[in-house]
Amino acid sequence: MPDTTPAKRYGVIGHPIEHSRSPQIHTQFASQFNLALSYERILAPLDGFNATVEEFFRDGSGLNVTLPFKEQAYDLVGPRLSRRARMAGAVNTLWLEDGQLHGCNTDGVGLCSDLLRVGHNPEGKRILLIGAGGASRGVVFPLLEAGCEMLHIINRTSAKAYDIREQVVALDPDASRRLSAGGLDDHCGDWDIVINATSASLNQNLPELPDARYRSNSLAYDMFYASEPTAFMRAAEQAGATHSKDGLGMLVGQAAASFQIWHGVEADVEPVLAQLRQDIGQI
Repeated sequence: MPDTTPAKRYGVIGHPIEHSRSPQIHTQFASQFNLALSYERILAPLDGFNATVEEFFRDGSGLNVTLPFKEQAYDLVGPRLSRRARMAGAVNTLWLEDGQLHGCNTDGVGLCSDLLRVGHNPEGKRILLIGAGGASRGVVFPLLEAGCEMLHIINRTSAKAYDIREQVVALDPDASRRLSAGGLDDHCGDWDIVINATSASLNQNLPELPDARYRSNSLAYDMFYASEPTAFMRAAEQAGATHSKDGLGMLVGQAAASFQIWHGVEADVEPVLAQLRQDIGQI
C-alpha cells in the first residue's frame, strides 16, 4: 500500500520573505534522504511574530527565522536556548522538543563550514570582522570556537562592537584573550581573513574601511551574495587579498546545520550550492 503519512511541515518566517531560497535548499536536502516534507515561506506581520509562530507549531515541526525576527525568536524561546544562540543573542532555528519550543543559531556554523570548504580554516588565523549587527553577533562565538588566533570586530559606531565583545566575554571569560573591538579606523595589523558582515553590499556599496592589510594566502569574505562579485570582494582583491568569496556557501551551510538539528542527518551542501549558483547566474 502507498505511504499516506502526511509530509512533515517546515518553513521560514520573516518580513519580507518572498526572496528566501530556503524552500529550494531544504527540498533538495530532503531529496538526498528520500524524506517527505513540505517547506514554505511564511510572511509574519511585524507586530505578529509570536502569534504566527504559535499558529505554525500547532502542526509544524521546524521553523527557520530570518530578518527582522531573530531577536524576537530569542526572547520567545527563553531558557531553552543552545549555547550558540545565547552567545549570538539571536535565534534562526526553532523546533519542538517534549512539547516545548527550543532555539539555536546556525549562522556561525554555516560560516565556519564554508570557510573550511573553500580552504581557509579559521584555526590559528587573525580575523577582522566588519560590522556589529545581527550578522556579526551570530558568527563571533563559532569563529572563536573554531580556534582563531585573534578576532577583531570593527564598526562605524564602536560602542556596538564593544557591546558584542562584552556579551561574549560575559558568557565565556576566556574569550577576552582573543576577542577585541573598535571603530572603523582601529584595525592594526595584518589579517588572514577579513569578513564583511555589513549590509553595504546589498546596494553594491563598499563598507567604510580604511586600508586593511592582507597577509599571504588571505581571504576576503562577503556574507552577501549576488550574480557578480560584490564591490567589497573586488576592492579587497585590489588591496591585496589573495582570494575572495561571497556568502552563498554560508547560506547553504547554515541551512544544512538547521536540517541536521531537525532530521539528525548531515546533508551534502555541494550539489545544492552548485544548483543555486547556476540559478543566480554565477556559472
